[in-house]
Amino acid sequence: MEGGVPTDADMSAFRECLALSWKNPYVLRLAFSAGIGGLLFGYDTGVISGALLYIRDDFKAVDRKTWLQESIVSMALAGAIIGAAVGGWINDRFGRKVAIILADALFFAGSVIMAAAVNPAILIFGRVFVGLGVGMASMASPLYISEASPTKVRGALVGLNSFLITGGQFLSYLINLAFTKAPGTWRWMLGVAAMPAFIQIILMLMLPESPRWLFRKGKNEEGEAILRRIYSPEEVETEIQALKESVEAEVKEAESSDKVTIVQLFKTKTVRRGLYAGMGLQIFQQFVGINTVMYYSPTIVQLAGIASNQTALLLSLVTAGLNAFGSIVSIYFIDRTGRKKLALISLSGVAVSLALLTVIFHETETHSPVVSTVETRHFNGTICPNFSADLNGGWSCMKCLKASADCGFCASRADKLLPGACLISNDTTKDQCHDEHRLWYTRGCPSKAGWVAILGLALYILFFSPGMGTVPWVINSEIYPLRYRGICGGMASTAVWVSNLIVSQSFLSLTQSIGTAWTFMLFGFVAVAAIVFVIIFVPETKGLPIEEVEKMLEKRTLNFKFWQRSSGSSETKK
Repeated sequence: MEGGVPTDADMSAFRECLALSWKNPYVLRLAFSAGIGGLLFGYDTGVISGALLYIRDDFKAVDRKTWLQESIVSMALAGAIIGAAVGGWINDRFGRKVAIILADALFFAGSVIMAAAVNPAILIFGRVFVGLGVGMASMASPLYISEASPTKVRGALVGLNSFLITGGQFLSYLINLAFTKAPGTWRWMLGVAAMPAFIQIILMLMLPESPRWLFRKGKNEEGEAILRRIYSPEEVETEIQALKESVEAEVKEAESSDKVTIVQLFKTKTVRRGLYAGMGLQIFQQFVGINTVMYYSPTIVQLAGIASNQTALLLSLVTAGLNAFGSIVSIYFIDRTGRKKLALISLSGVAVSLALLTVIFHETETHSPVVSTVETRHFNGTICPNFSADLNGGWSCMKCLKASADCGFCASRADKLLPGACLISNDTTKDQCHDEHRLWYTRGCPSKAGWVAILGLALYILFFSPGMGTVPWVINSEIYPLRYRGICGGMASTAVWVSNLIVSQSFLSLTQSIGTAWTFMLFGFVAVAAIVFVIIFVPETKGLPIEEVEKMLEKRTLNFKFWQRSSGSSETKK
């Protein structure tokens, strides 16, 4: 690994974090208030997955055009790319607090626009506004928490931001279920998000700016006053002095050098190494497929053979709950086990889970119920045109669904795995199928192995959330030198959203062109590559004060036995 690992604290960071609830509640107040930005991020990720099921019902163009569904999801990501890129400059120029408040205002406006949308174009416009807010908050919230947290519990409190992300996802599925029977279903789902954004604006107006940013801007008295509320009397003078020295060194470097450029960033050894680790982790976090699982979770459940919208949402609620549980686990382990080891354990489990999903979806795609000519002709005048032209083609349910977006499968009344009917996909045919107490499928086919796919999704979430769900955010909040923290954080957040956009915009198209099984196999190959990347490029920052991280990056040793503590100094490498 790169650099050394400090001695373990006598008390775990998790217990220290719990002790704060009565020893210094002010720190938790700062963390929770800023962490609402993570809640908004998580809510938007989860709510669109359920809302999309009902948006398809209201706007038929969305139901028939896969690219339009992907656009509704991914335009928020396009906005997030811009928000993250601009957010780095706003964080450095105006402060972390201002960046969070501006993010909330954009999110609030976007939620109102989406709830009032009368067509897909306006809905997409609102999604862009929400994305701008989420992109800014995705870097500003963990940065604020990191800079306003005692060193011993910094990882746990930044992990709290990840918990609130997953908590937001869980909340979104509860909201989705609550409004499934309400008029204007998806409008309520998307509009409710304005409330936490408004609440965070009020809370952040009552909180101070990050002490590190205040020191960087020469407002030492304000910064010291905040540090005295964060640290105990025995620790505060040491922390103030360390922060002063760090900032003075940064200011001297800034005065003796030109304006920060991308070229300069990559010429600076410590920054370059930090960017390799930080941006790489964020990119791999997305390319192992986590947000496709969260954005399209109900759709994936339907691909596994679950026909009902409500059942798909309910099962997706279980995966969201497991995600939130995993984040709680990460708060305990992040400062106890270490960032690097936790990421490697997480990625190993993710790779195994994706292999299981690949096998199961391959089984469901190749062994779907056959289409019966007798069953199909039972529904007079509603036969799928593609099937009518090829009655002797040996059709199966999967072939019926892939033939055209205008085709659906009505399962057998006696047993959903027996031969069924390939019919025109519209509300009339769907109602006829339901009237005969049959199940109607348009996304996936009936399968006896569908429950195993749900188990695979659950395992994927359980392995991903405690490690790769948290570690990239923690690493990026503490690995960059103070002078470059804003711009590097913005670059890393931009990398997240660009990667997220690519994966989310292509997921449904990939499942249609190469199949769900092969799509998950691709994610599995990425997970294996990510394991190699973490072993080689990611340093261990557990327990290091932020001022010490830069010194650690100066020393680099590649130790493939990551579970062993490095001993002694390492030879400096370029």
